Amino acid sequence: MTSLDELKKRALQNPEVKAEYERLEPEFRFASMLIEARAKAGLSQEQLAQRMGMKQTSVARIESGRHNPSMKTLQRYAEATGHKLQIRMEPQ
Repeated sequence: MTSLDELKKRALQNPEVKAEYERLEPEFRFASMLIEARAKAGLSQEQLAQRMGMKQTSVARIESGRHNPSMKTLQRYAEATGHKLQIRMEPQ
C-alpha cells in the first residue's frame, strides 16, 4: 500500500501539480492555523460552532478552505478559540 507521503512526492514531480500546490500553499497554511487554534482550545467543530453562533458545517467549510470567511467571522473564530486576530502584509 502506498503512503500518503509517497503519493504526494510522486504528484509533486508533475510541474503543473507542483505549481498549483505552491499557489495554494498559503491557503493550506491558513487552514492549518485555524485547526491548530481550535485544537489548542480543546474544542470540537461543534463546540466552536456553538460559541460562534453558527452550524458545525460552517466551521468545517472555513477550516477546509472551501469558504472565504469575512473579517467579522475570523474575529469571532479567534475570540471563540481564545486568540487575538492579527492580519498583516509582509514584503515578498
